[in-house]
Amino acid sequence: VQLQASGGGLVQAGGSLRLSCVALGSIFSISSVGWYRQAPGKQREWVTTIGSDSSTSYDASVKGRFTISRDNSKNTVSLQMNSLKPEDTGVYYCKQMAPFRVYWGQGSQVTVSS
Repeated sequence: VQLQASGGGLVQAGGSLRLSCVALGSIFSISSVGWYRQAPGKQREWVTTIGSDSSTSYDASVKGRFTISRDNSKNTVSLQMNSLKPEDTGVYYCKQMAPFRVYWGQGSQVTVSS
């Protein structure tokens, strides 16, 4: 099972992008979903997570600029990214987590030019 991520692209510094992830519907209501990113030559890093109760947490580097949300009726989690910086460049992956089950999306490229 692979989640479907979309919405990446090329944007200038200071711009905005919105990523979406369609997760596995049968377990969506009990899942947490997170976004991770991987810059060229670097390890994949955690960005943000939204819990099954819609509680949210963010890495300090994106707090105040990124907003994660979920739509349980569409099994979708979105990531609104504002005030983008060149250091936000990378491939963004969504990850669905439920008891004993973890699924990843295929990745979406985000490129921020200076």
